[in-house]
Amino acid sequence: MDKGALQIAGLVLGGIGLVGTCAVTGMPQWRVTAFIGNNIVVFEALWEGLFMNCYRQANIRMQCKMYDSLLALTPDLQAGRALMCVAIVMSFLAFMVAIVGMKCTVCAGDDERTKGRILLAAGVAFILSGIIVLIPVSWTANQIIRDFYNPLVNESQKRELGDAIYIGWATALFLIAGGLVLCCFYSTTEKKFKYSLPSKPASNALRGVMSRKTSSLYSKSQYV
Repeated sequence: MDKGALQIAGLVLGGIGLVGTCAVTGMPQWRVTAFIGNNIVVFEALWEGLFMNCYRQANIRMQCKMYDSLLALTPDLQAGRALMCVAIVMSFLAFMVAIVGMKCTVCAGDDERTKGRILLAAGVAFILSGIIVLIPVSWTANQIIRDFYNPLVNESQKRELGDAIYIGWATALFLIAGGLVLCCFYSTTEKKFKYSLPSKPASNALRGVMSRKTSSLYSKSQYV
């Protein structure tokens, strides 16, 4: 496959990861109400996200409210809010840097080695963004699963995995895959050696020296 097509594929994967990171950060479906046993829930659905929680009753449209205080969040969601914001900034910078290093752009000239380094930096940033996204998503999922099977936790406080958790895992996969594709171009850049022929004045000077030597040989042979 052509290098330009692979670069575009890596950029597209990173772009999908960037959009997914923004979507997961704003989605309220991180922790969803669990209907277990004889649990009587007043609301039909309760969603808890990083920045808001949403309630939906029967025959009533959904109502969302921003958190009044950061202390209202669990530790996993508190850390997730900070990490996801960092992942958004890092993935956006990686996306912009990757555009500069594309083969079809003229930002870095025609130097493939320089563009390879730029793509390497963008790829590493994408991989780090994917790891940062993976940490809060997996942490929240682990906490939900532990509380779900913990008999000491009240059934009304148990939650299930929301859609944001699954989308977060997919987003991390896209970011890491896009970063790996872009990192491959640093090792595939070829060194180009240019061999230049001597210039015309230099060749003329060389011919003059050779002619002088031959003439001196002839002059010495005449005395023999």
